[in-house]
Amino acid sequence: MDELWEKLSAGGVPQQCGWLQDKYGLSWQIIPSALGQLMNDPDPAKASRVMQAMMKMTKIDIAALKRAYAQR
Repeated sequence: MDELWEKLSAGGVPQQCGWLQDKYGLSWQIIPSALGQLMNDPDPAKASRVMQAMMKMTKIDIAALKRAYAQR
C-alpha cells in the first residue's frame, strides 16, 4: 500500500481519507483491506472510532486505525 501511495502521489496532491490526485489529475483512493474488517465490526462504538480516526488521515495508517479500534 505504501509503495502504491508513493508512486501515485508523486507529483500529485494527497487528499483526505486515502484519496489522492495523481500528476495527470486522476483521482484514486488507496484503501487497505484491514479498513473494511475494522469498520464492519458488529460493535458500533469500535466501527465509529475507526471512522473518526480515518477522517483525520490523508494516507490511511493501519496501525493508527487498529489503536482506535482497540480503545475503550
